[in-house]
Amino acid sequence: MNFFFVYSNNKTYPNLTFMFLEKDFIQIQSKGIEVAVVEQQIKDFEEGFPFMQLEKAATVGDGVIRLTAEQLASYAGQYTEKATALTTLKFVPASGAATRMFKSLFAFLEEGKEDKSVTQFFEKLADFAFYDDLVATGVDLSNKQAVVEAFLTEKGLGYGVLPKGLLKFHAYETSSRTALEEHLVEAANYASSEGVAKLHFTVSPEHRPKFEALLEECLPSYSENLGVTFDISFSEQKAATDTIAVNMDNTPFREKDGSLLFRPAGHGALLSNLDDIDADVIFIKNIDNVVPDRIKKDTFDYKKALAGILLEYQARIFAYQEQLANEASTELVAEVLKFIEVDLCVATPASVTTAEEQFAYITAKLARPIRVCGVVKNTGEPGGGPFWCKNSDGSTSLQIVESAQVDMDSAAQKEIFNESTHFNPVDLICSVKDSSGTKYDLLTFRDPKTGFITEKSKDGKALKAQELPGLWNGAMADWNTLFVEVPIITFNPVKTVNDLLREEHQ
Repeated sequence: MNFFFVYSNNKTYPNLTFMFLEKDFIQIQSKGIEVAVVEQQIKDFEEGFPFMQLEKAATVGDGVIRLTAEQLASYAGQYTEKATALTTLKFVPASGAATRMFKSLFAFLEEGKEDKSVTQFFEKLADFAFYDDLVATGVDLSNKQAVVEAFLTEKGLGYGVLPKGLLKFHAYETSSRTALEEHLVEAANYASSEGVAKLHFTVSPEHRPKFEALLEECLPSYSENLGVTFDISFSEQKAATDTIAVNMDNTPFREKDGSLLFRPAGHGALLSNLDDIDADVIFIKNIDNVVPDRIKKDTFDYKKALAGILLEYQARIFAYQEQLANEASTELVAEVLKFIEVDLCVATPASVTTAEEQFAYITAKLARPIRVCGVVKNTGEPGGGPFWCKNSDGSTSLQIVESAQVDMDSAAQKEIFNESTHFNPVDLICSVKDSSGTKYDLLTFRDPKTGFITEKSKDGKALKAQELPGLWNGAMADWNTLFVEVPIITFNPVKTVNDLLREEHQ
């Protein structure tokens, strides 16, 4: 392999396998990225990311907690009682465009292809929450091509270029609600404290004015009807989290003007946004996983219960930390080791044997952010699931693992993956502060070796792109993690427009 010495501002970078130009350094620095980070990304393209080492699937009684009706009520009550003294916030990733929801409709508009989903769209058109708005455009409803054009393009509703949060999901007797508005209702019911419901949405810069305009229009009525004051903030994916794209030979991909191509690095890039949040309890939920009011109760109950579990385990961790600071007796260290293994589901590495090693180990394991993840029974949905995995330090702990992270060529690993009984619906409640109220630096608790490499194209040329460790996967790999089974009714994402026709969204 040939190595080039690259000179910029009297600095030498001997580890790069390609030539950076002076303008490249200016571009990299303008995005707030360190050259060493780009160098590591190139190295990751060259070497690839290692597969996760699955030990076994997390199941009920072995990594997954199943609540009785009494426990559900008790934990929910504990959270409700304690929430008044806490700052709570709902964090909603909402930056992605909804384009993929309308793949079939775009094919119909551009090529005249009508598949079963397009036929269903027209047959059930009046059942969609956006129907009245579509009619108000004045479109000829008997002209299918005109209807789809009015629906998708900015000649009409422009749904094909809007983010999911701004799309009308559910119809009510006198109005319809967007996904964003449904999150307002949810936050008022489980993420409010002292009459204030705080929400944070991550949005794309081009869509932010429309989010703000919708909120300016609808917030007064929601505040009045729900009896809360809303405190809403926004952030955008930071340019410094973008990752470099490369050609298929792992050399930097260049645009037509010769500049380097950087791409958004997936939802893992939002770890930086989450790291900026200051709250005691943070609820994380995807923008498209909302339901109408008539079936929200289970969501409310389980969100509160999961938060109650979070606070209980947090209190136990803080108590152990205080005891260890005062007197680290052999008996106490043994008790804490058992708590970490049995309750936090972290198996101690065989290399940890001496008293000093045990104390250092338990001290590090307690001093971590906490997440309680709701998981639903596996119904065949694509995506991540809960597993016991081997970590780089020799321990084994609970992780959310995507299929792309598993070596499916290994019969043993594939068998473990197929034994998964539950699915992760992105239903997380997090604590990101230590016992003194100081925020953890969340970026230090991610596993950088859990990124993803995908193949894309630009201007007709093939390229490789890199995603950072997923927000609820590798980005939280070194958190204390609990999995709790939640009802399937709490998981109703909208991946295609026709999903809005399901009973749960009507």
